[in-house]
Amino acid sequence: MKIDEKTDVNEKYFHNISSRERAIFEGAISMGALFHQFIGAPVSLKNAELLEKSIQSSLELQPCIKRVEVKISPDKLSEMNTEFDYVSLSGDMLDVRIYSEFDGKLALIRMEYLEDLRYPLMYVERIDE
Repeated sequence: MKIDEKTDVNEKYFHNISSRERAIFEGAISMGALFHQFIGAPVSLKNAELLEKSIQSSLELQPCIKRVEVKISPDKLSEMNTEFDYVSLSGDMLDVRIYSEFDGKLALIRMEYLEDLRYPLMYVERIDE
């Protein structure tokens, strides 16, 4: 896609939201993609770091994503391990930060498992303007 085409896409489809909202939107879309693409993937202590890097590098290809940090809890992996030496990735194993930027606005989108909610919550942790 050429620069002019990107400008046309921004003007045509995103003219009704601010740069701040666009940064949040892009980060949130990427977080949803991560959750629905990778939950259920086979994971073990042996391949957790490789899976973290795979998730990071695939999400960093998406528009406006500047950096992705993925941590899979080794404690959860050990706790859930089976006789087959792997488990399926689940939301309670993940701690993720997605840094999304558009037009100088940076949004930090976060997912972490919160024990008190018993839920892997996705939320906007910070916005730098």
